[in-house]
Amino acid sequence: MSDGESASDRSFDFEDVTVVSAVGRGAKGVVFLARAGGRWSSECVALKVMSKALIAQKRTRKEEEEYGRVSFEEEVLRRFDHPLLPRLRGVLETEKVVAFAIDYCHGGTLHSLRKKQTEKMFSDDTIRFYAVELVLALEYLHELGIVYRDLKPENVMIQENGHIMLVDFDLSKKLNPKSPNSLSQNTSPSPNSEKRSRKQQRLTRLYSFCNSGISPWDSDSEPPLGTADSVRRTESDSVEKSNSFVGTEEYVAPEILSGKGHGFSVDWWSYGILLYEMLYGTTPFKGSNKKETFYRILTKTAELTGEKTALRDLIGRLLEKDPERRIQVEEIKGHDFFKGVKWDEVLHIARPPYIPENEVENKVGFSKNDVEVFVNQVFFPTNDDDGVENSDNNNNTAWVRELNHIPTQKNDDFLIF
Repeated sequence: MSDGESASDRSFDFEDVTVVSAVGRGAKGVVFLARAGGRWSSECVALKVMSKALIAQKRTRKEEEEYGRVSFEEEVLRRFDHPLLPRLRGVLETEKVVAFAIDYCHGGTLHSLRKKQTEKMFSDDTIRFYAVELVLALEYLHELGIVYRDLKPENVMIQENGHIMLVDFDLSKKLNPKSPNSLSQNTSPSPNSEKRSRKQQRLTRLYSFCNSGISPWDSDSEPPLGTADSVRRTESDSVEKSNSFVGTEEYVAPEILSGKGHGFSVDWWSYGILLYEMLYGTTPFKGSNKKETFYRILTKTAELTGEKTALRDLIGRLLEKDPERRIQVEEIKGHDFFKGVKWDEVLHIARPPYIPENEVENKVGFSKNDVEVFVNQVFFPTNDDDGVENSDNNNNTAWVRELNHIPTQKNDDFLIF
């Protein structure tokens, strides 16, 4: 590897990994567990495999924002340098699919961990640990100028060491500064700026097979990322707002539903919903259908039953419907619920609340052809099982049916990844 070249700069091939099993699906791809370096390697990675046909179909429908998110996700993964965020280990590509290889988390999701608790809820001390780490992860993203927009327990993974990892940046967005001066006067030149052109050229590969003739940075919707050293700015004063209708139904902020524009505060709303769910075992505004849920988000106040505690007070401040009055990161870190927390030492805690087992079966799973057929069958199902029954893995058909058993939504943004 040459000087200055990171692992994420490398292009992988399916010969470099052994795909063990499928572990989940979303609106745009299927996630596989794989071993990097061969069948007997102990190094596991997660492969997020996306169908080029599906991306091309979205391009045909002129869903430019949807189409550009794939490359934007690759760009943000390349930029991350934080123990609570995934590293892009490499990019795999065939004629039919493109895949991101990222760190694999052995402990599953925060959602599945909550379900394992006796009363489907966490203790205040456990909530505090995960809440602190989520603040650190979101703070880092916001300093990069990225609003996450899809915080939910299913997107919070548990690493092998018990610390969290925030995943799935499919709906994330870079917020523009309102004027060039607001950025140039408050930031230092990025040490990686000289590599920008080379990285942008790499990112265009997702567009080349569709002959789009554009890169994700040709429009002002997703500008190049800032650096983690950027000085935080008040979004009302210096950052443009997004009008995209994105999120996951029960966690979406009221300003997204109202369509009046949104900024970083949407992440703190979703953070409040997540804390509420960890405390009560359910979300506060869930209705019998999506329309009722959205109505409750816009009009109802979260019921914080039980004795008054610092945690309930924090949740109430986070679930303030006016984003300008909603508590922000510095106030959050200084809140009584986090009194005594040594923020600089949290990531060095050796014994988090839950340490997962990391046993992964040594088995031959999917070949390159299996992966291509599998992903195609998930997103373009047919009445017969051509290509699936004839593959080496006899469980493919069952897996496809299981992964396709997901609530149908009119908007792909509201599918669970």
